[in-house]
Amino acid sequence: MKRILGAGLFVVAALLLVMGLAAFLPKYSGFLRLLFFYLLFDAGLWLSVNLTLGKYSKPARILIAVGYWSPMLISAGSALTVMVIPYLYWPIAFRTYLVSAILILFLVKLFPVVLWMLSILFRTIRLLFTGGLFRKDSFNVRTGMDFFVLTGWITGTIVFIVMVGGMIFGQFAFTVSRQEIILNDLPESFNGFRIVHVSDIHLGSWTCSEKLAVAVDSINDLHPDVIFFTGDMFNYSTVDGNDFGEILSQLKAIYGVYAILGNHDYGDYIKWSSTEAKKNNMVDLKSWYKKLGWKLLLNSNEIIHKGNDSIAVIGVENWGATKRFQRLGDVATARTGTEKMAVQLLLSHDPTYWDRVISKKYQDIDITFSGHTHGGQVGIAAKNFAWSPVSWLYPQWSGLYRNAKSQYPQFLYVNTGLGNIGYAGRIGILPEITLITLNKN
Repeated sequence: MKRILGAGLFVVAALLLVMGLAAFLPKYSGFLRLLFFYLLFDAGLWLSVNLTLGKYSKPARILIAVGYWSPMLISAGSALTVMVIPYLYWPIAFRTYLVSAILILFLVKLFPVVLWMLSILFRTIRLLFTGGLFRKDSFNVRTGMDFFVLTGWITGTIVFIVMVGGMIFGQFAFTVSRQEIILNDLPESFNGFRIVHVSDIHLGSWTCSEKLAVAVDSINDLHPDVIFFTGDMFNYSTVDGNDFGEILSQLKAIYGVYAILGNHDYGDYIKWSSTEAKKNNMVDLKSWYKKLGWKLLLNSNEIIHKGNDSIAVIGVENWGATKRFQRLGDVATARTGTEKMAVQLLLSHDPTYWDRVISKKYQDIDITFSGHTHGGQVGIAAKNFAWSPVSWLYPQWSGLYRNAKSQYPQFLYVNTGLGNIGYAGRIGILPEITLITLNKN
């Protein structure tokens, strides 16, 4: 009876935790539903772990139990704290590393949880074929503590070490990628035109203003003619940028800095006190960009003149292929008046807009600049090979792509982002600054 009551209380606690987190982080509700089922399987693994603790002293058992359940305890504590102190006003470094710690600890246990489940599954199949399925001890949870689970814990430990290393060595390991793109119709005055492309700064995760200053200096050292920023300046609210505006205002380019909005910039990832508060956040966002001196393109365009020649810079609002992202991008409106220009450069945060719309219906747009994917923040990037789990979600996720079906040379460049979100680190896929040089054939 006591075990049944304990199991029931755990289910209720897990459900309340998920509901509490979902109330403040509405855009993550789908992920949080998966978290609920993960916690149930996690409890099953704990039963196996608990049976092996008899040889330890009581203080040691308590310490192991607290360590085991620390991700859930920290998450619950955070959900309760949010009710008193709004998440937006937590110190950025604290909340960034807290979220990273929770993520890493959950991920470490994911491997033994999954392998424990497989162990139980294989045992069930074996018992089914050997006729021992209905024996009294058939489902003794201790049977899950075997080679499978040991392998899971070893793998989880390795993952922990690697991910902590990614936070220490990868978070601010800025890398400069260089690309040359040849455009047949490029006006002569723009031959050798230097574009620096950055994306996904995510100031709501930026833990060190000095490192941001280093990134700004690295960009300025490239002596760009123009700088393109392709969205996700913030995580949750314009408040994220309070301490960073002066640094970003130091970015310099001959023809200025052009920016668009990403899915995080609209304030959809937290619960607002009112509709009016969310609207005011967007007003503050536009004012913030104006103070920076950047040109924010909201389904609009600007013309860059050089000598007697000119090219068009078009910026669309966010458009994502999946339903949880906004679909506000309108390239037809955005490029009004530029349709006959020799070169059209498009800024679109999510590369799926190029994949689903631009590459099919607007093949006269020469280059699209995107971000959004972060390159998954974890993966492999070698000279002739690149891979990340995010490639399962996005056909175009990092680097330069060419539309093989276009009658014109048409390109997409996906920047893997300067910042991070969720996990405050990079493994293999480093924060990127891209220098693209336009040349005439």
